Amino acid sequence: MAKIRQLDEALANKIAAGEVVERPASVVKELVENAIDAEATIIEVDLEEAGLSSIRIRDNGNGIEQDDIMAAFSRHATSKISNEHDLFRIRTLGFRGEALPSIASVSKVELTTSTGENGTYLKLIGGEVAEQKPAASRQGTDIQITELFFNTPARLKYMKTIHTELGNATDIVNRISLSHPEISFRLRHNGKILLQTNGKGDARQVLAAIYGMHTAKKMVPFNKESLDFEVEGYAALPEITRASRNYISILINGRYIRNYSITRAIQAGYHTLLPIGRYPIVLLSIKMDPVLVDVNVHPSKQEVRFSKEQELTEIITEAIKELFKKQELIPSGKVEKVKNYHKPTEQTHFSFDEPIKEQHPVQVNDKSKLEEPEPLGLNEEPVAQAREEKPTWNQAANGLPAFSLSSDHYEAEKEAPENQQPQMQEASRVPPLYAIGQMHGTYILSQNEIGLYIIDQHAAQERIKYEYFKNKVGQVESELQELLVPLTLQFSTDEWIRIQDHEKELEKVGIFLEDFGGNGFIVRATPTWFPKGEEAGIIEDMIEQLLRMKKVNIAKLREEAAILMSCKRSIKANHYLRHQDMQQLLDELRATADPFTCPHGRPIIIHYSTYEMEKMFKRVM
Repeated sequence: MAKIRQLDEALANKIAAGEVVERPASVVKELVENAIDAEATIIEVDLEEAGLSSIRIRDNGNGIEQDDIMAAFSRHATSKISNEHDLFRIRTLGFRGEALPSIASVSKVELTTSTGENGTYLKLIGGEVAEQKPAASRQGTDIQITELFFNTPARLKYMKTIHTELGNATDIVNRISLSHPEISFRLRHNGKILLQTNGKGDARQVLAAIYGMHTAKKMVPFNKESLDFEVEGYAALPEITRASRNYISILINGRYIRNYSITRAIQAGYHTLLPIGRYPIVLLSIKMDPVLVDVNVHPSKQEVRFSKEQELTEIITEAIKELFKKQELIPSGKVEKVKNYHKPTEQTHFSFDEPIKEQHPVQVNDKSKLEEPEPLGLNEEPVAQAREEKPTWNQAANGLPAFSLSSDHYEAEKEAPENQQPQMQEASRVPPLYAIGQMHGTYILSQNEIGLYIIDQHAAQERIKYEYFKNKVGQVESELQELLVPLTLQFSTDEWIRIQDHEKELEKVGIFLEDFGGNGFIVRATPTWFPKGEEAGIIEDMIEQLLRMKKVNIAKLREEAAILMSCKRSIKANHYLRHQDMQQLLDELRATADPFTCPHGRPIIIHYSTYEMEKMFKRVM
């Protein structure tokens, strides 16, 4: 007797529902995407008990033809593709034909839909038709899902708390609204509005509705194009960070996806501007030919594969790096009171027959209103006569010698010809700073015409030395010097064997090892830029780092080596400086490429504007 049998359609749909319908948020995602594919301009989502009790989606889209309603709830039935070639140029959000039958198989469904002429009402229980009849209806679709997982109690048992499930559903609607700012979304939970967008096509307005006005004002637009890709979006200033990657939204051709390579490319764009363990808020939209992306990877359609991935990640990283090269990234020391903008103050009845009434406190028609307010003009007298003799902000500075505070730090480089000395950028990203004192031997206080600046002296010198070492690490040619007394380094047997496997990598950063017997190596020459007396410590640190890295990457090795040396060789807290040393540190900091954060992402400078200081002392109102 045959043991293999064909499963009936109801059972097959329940099995498919295990992948497609994981939780209420999955239902919201699939139904909202169907509304978008139906060319809706208004979409309303109503949840009861985070969707476990009821999910209702209303839209003003094209609706479903009466003859197609039953087919829509059949497995692998869709109007979005017709042959295998269409799989390589998918432009719609849905195409698999699995969502509606999977949802219907584990819930009770009530559907009212119309194409503008005749409407139809359909009720299904567990995927079986309970009632079907003509119904008067406006154009669009109104679908309500109740008692989700009523016939699969095992799945229902593993649902999280209401707050967790509501958070997942809200996250889905937020990201979809970011991908389609031209559509007006309204999300309610138990009758309370959680999200409302105006559908005017302005992504920044949606960002304000989701994250609040304060955050939206600190998100900067960026874009970059190549022959195959166009990337654009908004990136938050480095001072705005979060503890997880969940605030990075990636869109490909209007579809929200998750992709670790792209997320890493975004983080690489911020580079040393982010503190360790912190992540940015970013909205990234990628447009490409559908032929280059495969969205048919997983039923959730949030995982994709695409061609030319390396080229794409490089463009993303470059776009964000170029963005922050143009920004002054000095955070204000002022502590602002941030209101909870994402909760509207009043509720209104939603009607497709009436235009949307603008009521959300962060919906602003004019983009310029999202910008920081202009500071009040003040007739200030010069702080000191000496200030008038200082160079202006945009004036180029002369070449500055390498910073040296004591014999514990690297020595000043030999004086170079004038045309070879480092020059400050003509349009410096930091205004001239004039040292006025030191606090607790840790923070340098400085001033200029526009306010007070507080500088973390350790972080400042870390940045200076990091950029110095980063340029030097790996420059082997003609920069080695013979040591009068060769260095001998001893390691354990295991380390000695592993080091031998990576000798070529060490040579690329200027370290040449010779076997000395007995698990030891001898070093006869080192790069000239190594601090005198610290050669052995630097080499041991770099070897330790190389052994710790699972995969050898020369660029990463050089980067880590530069960070390591800059941190260990910089002045620490409680180190008191002379006035001329403080001023020299400030001048060298201004000459760096990124004078705003240390290599670990901590801020270097905090600014209090003159207006803020006057306001704190009640000199202005």
